[in-house]
Amino acid sequence: KTLAAQLYSEFKAFFPENAVEYFVSYYDYYQPEAYVPSTDTFIEKDSSINEEIERLRLAATGSLISRSDVIVIASVSCIYGLGSPDDFKALSVEIAKGDEIARDAFLEKLIDGLYNRNDVELKAGRFRVRGDVVDLFPAYANNPIRIEFWGDEIEGIREIDPISGSTISELESYRVYPASQYVTTKEKVAVACKAIEKELEERVAWFEKEDLLLEAQRIRMRTEYDMEMLREIGFCN
Repeated sequence: KTLAAQLYSEFKAFFPENAVEYFVSYYDYYQPEAYVPSTDTFIEKDSSINEEIERLRLAATGSLISRSDVIVIASVSCIYGLGSPDDFKALSVEIAKGDEIARDAFLEKLIDGLYNRNDVELKAGRFRVRGDVVDLFPAYANNPIRIEFWGDEIEGIREIDPISGSTISELESYRVYPASQYVTTKEKVAVACKAIEKELEERVAWFEKEDLLLEAQRIRMRTEYDMEMLREIGFCN
């Protein structure tokens, strides 16, 4: 990561007009789940995600979709599977001053893009609502965006300071990308869960046939939890 960060800094100086992006593993710590049969010990999965690196990864994804002059400084992380680029693009939201869209319809699109509503604390990946004003902190941006509605019309779009709320710049348009690279449509989640349920029953039946009741219970418990996460928030860890 250190060498990649150094190269990233140098390339930004060499190519000031290009979108130079940084894409490395966002884990500060990762412990995979494991089971030790000899002691009947189950070790739960644990991890710590670096929010700044996650922001840079999302910025890289957004640049690749929207620009043709992108240079990505990446580590081996780039070979691991991410979500569908088509879904990431389809679930982004393009807004402009004067657009006609109901506030609630806009909020639904944000939720589909895995943004969370929090009217108390505004941070990356969250939005808050105050009457006809929606403050959104894009997961890949340094500053929040304020969208002002007048009825079903977008009256203004501004980049604001995250602390004071003062205006940094007025914007004519803005494209909101999803808050996660693993975003997908509800239809695909439903199809995936149905296939997972079918395979789960097959595996549980096999464990029970082999008299491995503890293993059958654990695989059912973990898989059902993951499917619930998929249905509720769109992804699981």
